[in-house]
Amino acid sequence: MEQQTDRQRWLSVLAHSSAALLEAHWQALSLQPEFTLVRPAEIGLTRLQARMGATGKRFVMGDATVTRAVVQLSDGTLGYSYLLGRDKAHAERCALLDALLQQPETRQLLEEKIITPLAAWREEQRQLRAREIASSKVDFFTLVRGDN
Repeated sequence: MEQQTDRQRWLSVLAHSSAALLEAHWQALSLQPEFTLVRPAEIGLTRLQARMGATGKRFVMGDATVTRAVVQLSDGTLGYSYLLGRDKAHAERCALLDALLQQPETRQLLEEKIITPLAAWREEQRQLRAREIASSKVDFFTLVRGDN
């Protein structure tokens, strides 16, 4: 399996973040970067595919709503975002953060103040979900009866 790049990591963290939590972290920084919307946030559908037992033939499981956006900073750097759901403001903010994270002068600040806390929150949510699932696990067993 290939190694995940820094950009793939922060795009994943942003895409899985809570819109309210991201907004709170963003407002605390008070940054006002100049940017233009190359592609304003738009909502569409994507088709979800799956495999039975992870090895069988592919089948269409259904559709999911996706919001995407593209922004451009004043120096020409492009930022992209694709999110599940219909939150246009969240998609535009994620695209802006993607562009700013590509800038050497703002990258470390954003990593410390936004990406790291959001990644920790995401991991906490995963662990809570895993505990919730584990608490409902049922082990089945069969008793073998002798010949009577």
